[in-house]
Formats: sequence, C-alpha cells, structure tokens
Amino acid sequence: MRPQTMIRRLGTTVLIGAVLVSGTADAAMTRQNFTVISDPGVELAVREVSDNNLQPGRPPVVLLHGARVPGVASFDLPVEGGSLAADLVRVGHRVFIMDARGYGGSSRDRQDGNEDGQPLVRSDAVVRDIAAVVDVVQARTGASQVALLGWATGGHWVGMYASQKPDEVSHLVIYNSLYGARSGHKTLGPGSDIADPNNPGLFHVEQFGAYRLSTAASLLPSWDRSIPLEDKAAWRDPKVAQAYQAAAVASDPTSASRNPPSFRAPSGAMADSFELASGRKLWDAGSISAHVLVIRSGYDFWSRPEDVTTLAQDLRQAASVRTVTIPQATHFVHLDRPERGRTRFLAEVSRTLARPANVRAVR
Repeated sequence: MRPQTMIRRLGTTVLIGAVLVSGTADAAMTRQNFTVISDPGVELAVREVSDNNLQPGRPPVVLLHGARVPGVASFDLPVEGGSLAADLVRVGHRVFIMDARGYGGSSRDRQDGNEDGQPLVRSDAVVRDIAAVVDVVQARTGASQVALLGWATGGHWVGMYASQKPDEVSHLVIYNSLYGARSGHKTLGPGSDIADPNNPGLFHVEQFGAYRLSTAASLLPSWDRSIPLEDKAAWRDPKVAQAYQAAAVASDPTSASRNPPSFRAPSGAMADSFELASGRKLWDAGSISAHVLVIRSGYDFWSRPEDVTTLAQDLRQAASVRTVTIPQATHFVHLDRPERGRTRFLAEVSRTLARPANVRAVR
C-alpha cells in the first residue's frame, strides 16, 4: 500500500431508493463520490456503492470502464437492469467505480484545446491510477487485497495491473478484453479503419488525435449491429440504452458547449488496442496469483476467442482460472435484458468473487 496516496471527499453521499434501483431492499443503498490523487496533479473520480448487507469474506470490488464511456455510465445507471455495481452490492460487496485519468470526473490534462497530437493516456498511466485507487480502497475497507473487474480495455488495464502487483489482487474478472493473442482483427487491427491508410501496420494517429469526441447517437450503432433481432427493445431495455447515452454525455462538463453535445475520451486506449489486435502482448499474465474469470460474449466485436484461450494458458500462477463464453450475448451483456445473458453474466461473476481469497483450486 502506497502511504503517499491521498483521498479527498466531495461530500456527496446519495441515498438511492427503490424508485431508481429495483427492489425495496435497495432503499438503504448509498453512493458516495470522492477523489483520489494518483500522479502529482492527477485527481481520479471514484464512486463507492454500498449498503449494510456486507457479507463476510466478500472482497471489495473495483470496476473499471473501457476505452470510451467512463465508470458511472458503464456500471451504475439509475434504472432497473443498469447497475452492475448495485447487483454486486446486493450479494455482499462494497463496490468502487473509478474513472481513469482523462475520463468522466477525473483530471483531463491537455483535453482543453485542439484534438491534434499523440494519443493521451496510455496503459502505463492507467495502471498507476489503478494502484492509487486500490490503496485507498484498502484503507477504507481494511482489506489487504481487492477484486478487480474490467470491461473491454478496462480488462486489459486491470490485467496489466494484476500482473505487476499480484499480491494486491484476490480476484480478477477480465470481460470482453483483448490480450494480444494474435494479429488480425476486422475493426481494430492492421488494415482496419483505425489503421494508418499510408501504413496499414500502424495506428492512425491523425484520425484519432490526442482525444476524441463522441455523441449520444454514436454509442448505439455497434450495440445495435451485434443484436441479432430487428426489434432491439426485445434484447435491450430502451430505458437502459437512454440512461447509458445520457450518463455518458453528462460525464463531461463541457459536453453542452458543442452542438450536438459530445463527451471527450483520450485516444490512448485505442492506440493500445490496435497494438493488442496486432498480436503484441503489452503484459504477461504469468505472474497473476488471483482467482481469475475470463468471460466473453459470443457476439462480442472487441475480443476474440484466441484472447481467452491464450490468456488462460498464460495464467500459470493463478489461484484458479475459469473461462466462460456466453454464446448468445453482446459486448454490452451486463446492460442487456436478463434473459439475453445478463443473468448468466452476473452469476458467473458472483461465483468467482465468492471463492475464498487464499485458497488455491486443485488443477
């Protein structure tokens, strides 16, 4: 635990009742927002979600977003079926949702001017942010280890952190994430739309710049394309989709200054994802000692089956390893309807997080 890590409260404790999150038992669920100091001058926004139902032996859980949409919009929407954080609280965890630097309520160095420049916020910087948040979560909860769950690029980030700090992580969930298993990806690798047209083996820096802007409308097409039904509402609750769009746009205090409103996200995650999709491992899972769940959706457009199998092979020191593919599920399965994979996803995550932290599985 790093003694120099600092925490600053924002003084916002919010009581969320059943009108926002389903079930009368949720009336006692609270959200508290605070900030953590990472590198000098870098403040990270964190939300704790908790209630009085903490179960003995259940680790605190840190949730980390992906390449574009920050933490609260990804994991704590105020509609039924929209809060993975609340679901994990209900089974006895204290949950912490973090924004990496450059996202949401965290510091946004060099995002106030022109978008041109080298991609901001590469993986090594996010790993330092995770370390700062883990220190504070340990201090707040008294836990010597934490559980980490990362979605898409978030899974890459938490895996990299766990490989560098294995003693700090009891449980690790890597969800729809790349691992650099091989070269070849229709939308992210060499020759794809994000590659430099003059050099298809390189990331298109000029297209993405230092950071990029996204509108609410831009968030749904990839989700829509992965749903194999004409009626998207049969698969995804429209209220969840609308809340996801609204929260993403609201995460950026400057969004209303642009027409249409748009939120900023650093481009470093896309640059690193291009490297991973090119077959370049940016970290090695061999040192990870946690219980690990590698979970993938059958309709995922981001990760590949080979990412799952290669990662599992590399997890030589893990306390346990489970790989799960939910066959008919999308990249956004934790936000889809229960019968479209969300129930299975929650069950698999909860099963892994319930494993005793210091007990190794027999292989």
